[in-house]
Amino acid sequence: MAIITWKERLWRPAAWVAALAGIAAIAGASCSSAEQRNAGGEASLRPNIVLIVADDLGYGDLGSYGQKRIQTPVLDRMAREGMRFTDHYAGSTVCAPSRCTLMTGYHTGHAVVRGNREIKPMGQHPLPDESVTVAEVLKLAGYRTGLIGKWGLGGPGSSGEPNRQGFDYFFGYLCQRHAHNYYPEFLFRNTDRVPLENVVAEPKREDGAGVAVKRVQYSADLIAQEALDFVERNKDRTFFLAWTATLPHANDEAGDKGMEVPDYGIYADKDWPEPQKGHAAMITRLDRDVGRLLEKLDELGIADKTLVLFTSDNGPHREGGNDPEFNDSNGPLRGIKRDLYEGGIRVPLIARWPGKIAPGTVSDHLCAFWDYLPTFAELAGVAAPEGIDGISFAPTLLGQPDLQKEHEFLYWEFHEGKASKQAVRMGKWKAVRLAPGTPLELYDLSTDIGEEHNVAAEHPDVVAKIEQYLKTARTESKYWPLRGGH
Repeated sequence: MAIITWKERLWRPAAWVAALAGIAAIAGASCSSAEQRNAGGEASLRPNIVLIVADDLGYGDLGSYGQKRIQTPVLDRMAREGMRFTDHYAGSTVCAPSRCTLMTGYHTGHAVVRGNREIKPMGQHPLPDESVTVAEVLKLAGYRTGLIGKWGLGGPGSSGEPNRQGFDYFFGYLCQRHAHNYYPEFLFRNTDRVPLENVVAEPKREDGAGVAVKRVQYSADLIAQEALDFVERNKDRTFFLAWTATLPHANDEAGDKGMEVPDYGIYADKDWPEPQKGHAAMITRLDRDVGRLLEKLDELGIADKTLVLFTSDNGPHREGGNDPEFNDSNGPLRGIKRDLYEGGIRVPLIARWPGKIAPGTVSDHLCAFWDYLPTFAELAGVAAPEGIDGISFAPTLLGQPDLQKEHEFLYWEFHEGKASKQAVRMGKWKAVRLAPGTPLELYDLSTDIGEEHNVAAEHPDVVAKIEQYLKTARTESKYWPLRGGH
């Protein structure tokens, strides 16, 4: 299959018909770079792709990344059967901008969405019509595309709705604030509201005993089942599934009762605070559901045709009563969600593809959320949009590091709080600026993964080089200007 280039906005039906007709017309033409690297001589790699994104899961929350008390046997086995990345980064340190970088291939210096900006009555800052998403890229390649879970890139009726951004099927939460409640009154299926058997609040009973709450359908369970159903429905065709789980995010409007889970499972009898039981139970529940997915792929006989990746949208949280230090959720890293230190943005990435990814592999390839789009495009045999920030890491997945291109640097910016923050990762170096105009902090991650020792004064040449990067790393945004500082 030849590489297809981008000419126009592709969610419009007429454009899709023309694009797909073009694919059919050129089938068998010159091979893409992904095909050229396929030593087996097959016509195309073109795997099914399942990308599972946990919500607020920390670098240290999985056994394969050092966790000692929270049980994640399925994901630990997945790491043994595939590749575990040590230096993988989320797109941001909070939900919406992180997901925007994933969907569009742009880091937060260029992305349309750079923060959690809410739009009333429901939703966040939407992706505009002209955005090109990973779903659209794969749809052009003939993939059936689905997003199950949390969106956060456009509310009802907006240009950012998943069905307007390349997804054939959507089930879950459009608005991430709505997603804070695990027992909602409704979820969305495509653009329709699906009522659930949950009553968030009923009038006080006549005896004045308080507000009754009915909790029947746990949304995370519904989302997991929908993910399995999507795979079942599309077993005979090539598909892309973005399973954007809500676990283990807190219901941060519920105080210390915010770690909502039907039961504490194996943690029920632990001498732990209630929120910590809930947090651990959420992670183990997600691990169980990943196991159900892997079993489904085996049952359908498509495991060796399917690339499965598991990651998290940012670091661990301190919400809903959760204490990220209790079970060492950020592992050896400094910081949590809303920090640009490593604990806020470095996240797990496990990739499994039987027969293609060598089992038990550990990679220190430096990559981030904006690399998913070009990676999936290369594996699918289509071109990624020109000018994006991402670089395909398909060669790393396929065990061909000599063909792997590297980032000169990675960049983040974050706009909550009193001042905008910026961060750069360049090789072993990590720089953090806590406000515009203030001095850069510099850390040597090869010897100081916990970012404890600021060595900026000892390496002025490195600081100067990163300062030059910062001058060109971003475009201006009227919604997210750099603010604060001197």
